[in-house]
Amino acid sequence: MPAFSAPDGTELAYHRRGDGDGPPVVCLPGGPMQDSAYLGDLGGLAARRPLVLLDLRGTGRSATPVDPATYRCDRLVDDVEALREHLGLGTVDLLAHSGGTNLAAAYASRHPERIGRLALITPSVLAFGVAVTADDRLEAARLHQGEPWFPEAFAALEALVSGQGTASSFQAIAPFLYGRWDGTARAHQAAADGQRNGEAAATYGAEGAFDPPAVRAALGRLGSPVLLLAGEADLNSPPRAVAEVAEVFPRAELVVQRGAGHFPWLDDSELFVTSTAAFLA
Repeated sequence: MPAFSAPDGTELAYHRRGDGDGPPVVCLPGGPMQDSAYLGDLGGLAARRPLVLLDLRGTGRSATPVDPATYRCDRLVDDVEALREHLGLGTVDLLAHSGGTNLAAAYASRHPERIGRLALITPSVLAFGVAVTADDRLEAARLHQGEPWFPEAFAALEALVSGQGTASSFQAIAPFLYGRWDGTARAHQAAADGQRNGEAAATYGAEGAFDPPAVRAALGRLGSPVLLLAGEADLNSPPRAVAEVAEVFPRAELVVQRGAGHFPWLDDSELFVTSTAAFLA
């Protein structure tokens, strides 16, 4: 398993996927703080460009740091920079999913000269200070009306957005994260339960982790091309909120994948790969 040392000495692992043309695309997982295994080969994107999937500290094959405070999102920027140096890349094409997009935004803010292309897939909007409203989430969820599981899941979502949800409510809304609640989606969701570092996730967004005004100001000057890919039916990162994030960047391309949830490479791999590979080409 290839690995490298972070500046504080923590041993970090990464996974190579595919042998496509061009330099590798560095991929940052979400969760937050979830094992990068859930990304797979991103629906076959690895056949078009080689991928390097980073296991963030304390997840997957990477070591647990001595100081748990280093799980905070802004402090992980140095790990990404150390990986770039380890790979010998002058600039890096960076792809991040969900919660990992907060780290990508922080990295691009601090090291804009190192960004070749930046692909933010169903991004979290925390780093940008964008609000996702209850109406945003309910509107996305209603696109699943007609599914046999919809009534129970929608009732659980209504409880959550009203502040009255429970742990079981989060389990009940899992189908809303996927374009199709089929066997592939169920297996993907079941595997996620053992892939996330809860302690690290709690620290990831701790006080001081995000500075939206500073991030927006820095990325408002970013000269690199940026792709923001939203899932039409994604209640975690609804298209309206992702469109608001796109307005931050001078050179942003917004793609809304029809019928997709939070993991668009599972919902329609061909469409996802076509859109993402064209941007990265």
